[in-house]
Amino acid sequence: MKFFVDTANINEIEDLLPTGFIDGVTTNPSLIAKQGKDMREIIEAICSLVKGPVSAEVTATDYEMMLKEGEYLASIAKNIAVKVPLTPNGLKTCRKLRENGIMVNVTLCFSSGQALLAAKAGASFISPFIGRLDDIGEKGMDLIEDIVVMYENYGFDTEVLVASVRSIQHVIDAALIGAQVATVPPKIIHELYKHQLTDKGLKAFLDDWAKTGQSILPK
Repeated sequence: MKFFVDTANINEIEDLLPTGFIDGVTTNPSLIAKQGKDMREIIEAICSLVKGPVSAEVTATDYEMMLKEGEYLASIAKNIAVKVPLTPNGLKTCRKLRENGIMVNVTLCFSSGQALLAAKAGASFISPFIGRLDDIGEKGMDLIEDIVVMYENYGFDTEVLVASVRSIQHVIDAALIGAQVATVPPKIIHELYKHQLTDKGLKAFLDDWAKTGQSILPK
């Protein structure tokens, strides 16, 4: 499974890059706004750090302006994936951008029917929002399973990008189902490290080693 870190914060991205875990980045207008800086400056900086896809989202809702914004965003760097909403105009924009060789991430997906349309429009990525479905009493992970099976049935190239991830269990479940990508907040990536038995075992090893008075490196 690929991890796309869900942030527009340069410091968070730089902190995670040495781990080798980061295969891409997803941003959205809300994440960009939190940085208080020029949008293009932020996107350029992220694209210079990350080799994989960097999602940058349009804000227009009509087709003509969506297309113009998408083409502009794609001109910032070669690894931009233009993010469009799952609306009729968004899917029309997706089709046109894909015809021009531009990666497209179709976002705000909440049903299998929507995911089917996105794949038929040629989307590079489909972003089902599992956390928001959980919030309204539906099982977001059931949607991921349905989309994975559906795409496999017809050999669609669209990758399932699990979004609105709220817990490490979301990540694990998505990986078990076979989703290709999870867009994960930095907080969740750090939580994947944690287990009380790891901490307990490490402390025991270090305590035992300290009693020997030895040093691994020669003095």
